[in-house]
Amino acid sequence: MQDILIKILVICYGATAIVDLMAYLPTINDLWFHKKPSANVKSYILWTTTAGIAFSYSLFVLNDWPFRFVSGTMFTSNLLILILRIRLNKKKV
Repeated sequence: MQDILIKILVICYGATAIVDLMAYLPTINDLWFHKKPSANVKSYILWTTTAGIAFSYSLFVLNDWPFRFVSGTMFTSNLLILILRIRLNKKKV
């Protein structure tokens, strides 16, 4: 029984990356297609940095594929939003 619960938990944890990515899509859409500066640069610098540290930890310390998937998705999403937002700032100047 405990084995089944752990497998379910691993699947649910992996699914959080998909749910998180879906939550980021409206911001990515605003930045990419509508050119609306809807992301705070300072916040995304912090979130990208912490997500990058977590992803690096998953690559170099842990041998945990679900954590690598989730942390990699979070890092990529944050980095994409940060890049798109910075590009908008440069276009306005």
